[in-house]
Amino acid sequence: MSGDLLLNKLVIHSFKSIVGQEIPLGLVNVFVGANGSGKSNALEALGVLSAAASGRVDDESLKYRGVRPGVPRLYKSAFSKKLSPHIFFEADAEQTSYAVSLNNPLEKPRPAWRYKTEDLRSGEVSVASRGIKTVKNPEQSIAALKVVELSESDPATKLMGLLRDYAIYTPNTLVLRGLLTDSQTRDPIGLSGGRLAEAVRELKAAASEDDFIEEALDEIREMIDWIEDFDTTSLADAILSPSVSRPRQVLRFRDRYMRPGKNVLTAHDASEGALYVLFCAALVLLPNAPKLAAVDNLDHALNPRLTQRLIRSLCKWIIDNPIPRQLLFTAHNPVVLDGLPLEDDRVRLFVVDRNSDGHTVIQRIEITEELRGLHADKGWPLSRLWVMGHLGGVPNV
Repeated sequence: MSGDLLLNKLVIHSFKSIVGQEIPLGLVNVFVGANGSGKSNALEALGVLSAAASGRVDDESLKYRGVRPGVPRLYKSAFSKKLSPHIFFEADAEQTSYAVSLNNPLEKPRPAWRYKTEDLRSGEVSVASRGIKTVKNPEQSIAALKVVELSESDPATKLMGLLRDYAIYTPNTLVLRGLLTDSQTRDPIGLSGGRLAEAVRELKAAASEDDFIEEALDEIREMIDWIEDFDTTSLADAILSPSVSRPRQVLRFRDRYMRPGKNVLTAHDASEGALYVLFCAALVLLPNAPKLAAVDNLDHALNPRLTQRLIRSLCKWIIDNPIPRQLLFTAHNPVVLDGLPLEDDRVRLFVVDRNSDGHTVIQRIEITEELRGLHADKGWPLSRLWVMGHLGGVPNV
């Protein structure tokens, strides 16, 4: 990958249902498969690695990254064949990598996981390393301490910063509407969609100076066909019931079909699909958004046509963005596949399934001549090929 440093491979061993997988990452990474196949586990594995890169792996650091806290018994793979007592993760990028193995006793769990091995590399040089026999400060990352001594331009510094900023977003409709507080606030937007109105305000401000963002906002207006425009206001008394709690900033939509003066809606009354589209736009377009992020169940609350259009725009916003971005997301709606430009190697589709032993298997799907033939001869979209079982990852029900 060109430009600023981004991940090109994620390695996971002995974490939840994932016994051992290597995932070759692109800029847009889509994970599809049956419920319970392990899609979210892949996102959470990167979340645990993010916490490790930040210096400590405990419930607080995991929740801050959108990872579901769990006792060691739930984090370690527990299949009939005895596996390693450690969970292991590695992230590779150009000229740098970070690998760590963590352990926590099953019978007497500790508040924080202990680092068993750790290796941060810059080029061919190991700049921070820990072995199994290292006993000093076992709950503190050596690499996180060492990286402050490196220059900002060092690939290892960039990798650790990229990992530390990673989080899994799971937007919640009530939080997007401003009716509930986001338990994990972030800048520019919380993990459940908190600060959506403020993020939209920042988007509108950025669009006035950035043609790329202005074009993206035009796409959003076309995508949400009932709106004439949208903005934010701090004066919502005339358009919002006094019984409804409100944040400092309130999203405001103008309905193109209603009479002027009576066509203004807030996030409380607007469709949740519109809120989800704006959430996704803020996450990948705002300059201060994380360069590496994940969204679990991205197609939630979207009708099939809007899903396909949003996925197409998301890929464009990430691939063409002057600020390098990398996104991972899970989805269940087959039409997600029809919005993916899979002829571009930077967009990657992964089918997640469980094998006969129950282990999660993550397989990248590339468009083969056979799939092209089915698409051309029969006119079947990729969504239908998935539903019919040609890609795998279909529940056996």
